[in-house]
Amino acid sequence: MSQVKVLVTGATGDTGRATIDELLARGHRVRALAHGRDERSKALQDRGVEVVYGDLLDFGQVRAALDGVRRAYFVYPIRPGILQATAYFAQAAKEAGVDGIVNMSQKSAREDAKSHAATDHWLSERVFDWSGLTVAHIRPTYFAEWLLYLAPMIKAGLLHVPFGTGKHAPIAAEDQGRVIAGILEDPAKHKGAIYPLYGPVEYTYQETAQVLSRVLGKDVRYKQVDFEEFQKVLQVRNKATDGNAFLFQHLREVAIDHQNGIFEGTNELVEKLGGRPPITLEAFIEKHRSAFV
Repeated sequence: MSQVKVLVTGATGDTGRATIDELLARGHRVRALAHGRDERSKALQDRGVEVVYGDLLDFGQVRAALDGVRRAYFVYPIRPGILQATAYFAQAAKEAGVDGIVNMSQKSAREDAKSHAATDHWLSERVFDWSGLTVAHIRPTYFAEWLLYLAPMIKAGLLHVPFGTGKHAPIAAEDQGRVIAGILEDPAKHKGAIYPLYGPVEYTYQETAQVLSRVLGKDVRYKQVDFEEFQKVLQVRNKATDGNAFLFQHLREVAIDHQNGIFEGTNELVEKLGGRPPITLEAFIEKHRSAFV
């Protein structure tokens, strides 16, 4: 894939940054789509990334971002508009002659999902498939980075969450970045594929609290709480979520999905597609120790 330009959307988010890191490490040229100029976009420019600015809900800006690009990573946040953004992206990609796309979906994506975002992700997959483009869909389970969003709680020695006895194998963004880059190396053989992605070991959140306690050398106390209490904690600690009804409808429903086993599973796809086994939960916690202590 040398001398092929790759567009990475969500370039300052967890998987966008990880994908850029991996593409640069493999010697590829990267164009990053960012919403605005800030320290994160400047850091990308300082590393030799071509940064363009725009919104996935603006067709003209999407066209401009994809002009001259051969392959792309598409990721859309948990907010309304993914179907419009997908249609814009697919049309612009066809016009630009893009020959490979990786689409970030989610493990809970299905036509009968109670989460509006999960249903929309399933429909986004279908729109890409209808387009005739070469697209592979990845469906990761819960990110290991979820723990970073809960870092203030963990610092206080608590893990109070509404996920019950359901299990998942947390997957780090860096592992997803390697998978995305690996697929984009030879996208034709992945056309239409749906890849569920997992970390190496499944845990309940009670077991996750035990791992946190062991690795950090401090007591992290698990407690099952109702969703309303969890929502209040997130709103207090992250003003960006305040009033985001779409996001919280999604989180409420996927908490139920988690309890019902939708996020369970392990496989060898991260190693097969990304080139090495996924990072363990212990290694992830140790890597980000400063966030938790």
